[in-house]
Amino acid sequence: MTKKLRVGVIGAGIAARHMIGYDWNKDLFEVPVLCSLDEDRGRELCAKHGIPEYTQNADELLARDDLDVIDVSTPPDSHFELCKKGIESGKHVICEKPLFGSIADVDEMSRIVARSNGRKLMPIFQYRYGSGLQKLKRLIELGLTGRPFMTTIETHWWRGPAYYEVPWRGKWKSELGGGLLGHAIHAHDMLNYVHGACAEVFAYGATLVNKIEVEDTMALAVKMQNGSLATLSMTLGSRKEISRLRFCFHDLVAESILEPYTMGRDPWTFIAGTEEHQKRIDDALAGYEPTEDGYTRQFELFHQAIIDGKEPPVTLQDARNSLELVTAAYYSQRTGKPTPMPITAEHPLYRSWLPEEERRMAASA
Repeated sequence: MTKKLRVGVIGAGIAARHMIGYDWNKDLFEVPVLCSLDEDRGRELCAKHGIPEYTQNADELLARDDLDVIDVSTPPDSHFELCKKGIESGKHVICEKPLFGSIADVDEMSRIVARSNGRKLMPIFQYRYGSGLQKLKRLIELGLTGRPFMTTIETHWWRGPAYYEVPWRGKWKSELGGGLLGHAIHAHDMLNYVHGACAEVFAYGATLVNKIEVEDTMALAVKMQNGSLATLSMTLGSRKEISRLRFCFHDLVAESILEPYTMGRDPWTFIAGTEEHQKRIDDALAGYEPTEDGYTRQFELFHQAIIDGKEPPVTLQDARNSLELVTAAYYSQRTGKPTPMPITAEHPLYRSWLPEEERRMAASA
């Protein structure tokens, strides 16, 4: 019989989406307790998903010896400490994006995990598991795409003033960044998932849509380590919300649907350069067996990794790749210069990309 992993959830916002993933994997997970400082939302989530215990004390939840996994679904500025406590308490950890507020934090967490006697930490990048993107990965693995040339990614969403009435949003100290970090990061992870790490970025950024501290519009030009190029655009000022991913290879073009929050899903289009190659592609995709996607699939793969003692499906290095792009883009925006990657300990923004004033305020708080 498959071992169920017992999960303690911290948070009641995005945690509602996580609970759907656990509900679809009831043979793999159970959630006996949820912690949230927002009692109304916390108790409502418990009632909706049959969670028997509610608490506002995260330390007590972390100290329990009947939990296998801690699910961190809180605002970004609390992620590092909760993940650290979770790993050091002997639990595996799942953490929402953006993972942490610096490359230094990711590297420190890698050291914490390495000395934890087999505990695993999995960042959330659930968009990877849409059937459209998985089909592209299959074609790459089969050698049917040819050499990559160009990728274009658009994250054009709408966030008006009401969105920022939540106190922690729109502020460097608590949200850690704007649309580049909190909204476009999923699409940009898909870039890394397909092509590997980035090599260099030049970025323009601005706050154009709302009266907030952080950016809500950015344009990036990227060199990939595999030699291809990419252009990435993000705005929270698009009245028609779309997400679009378009990958140009020597032998085909792959393009996503425009649905802003499920752009990894079918139906993607795969157009080859010749009729003969189109048939090869169509034949290869005819054998594709769809699975569940989103959180459901990522949690399923996480369970398998824990049982098998293997690396989780999304790793700390994956999160580092995405946060390196964020760090380099902020540095390029502020300096007006192309910024190479990887980001090492000698980089000025290695320990924090917060503006200097906000960095001092955070340190003294």
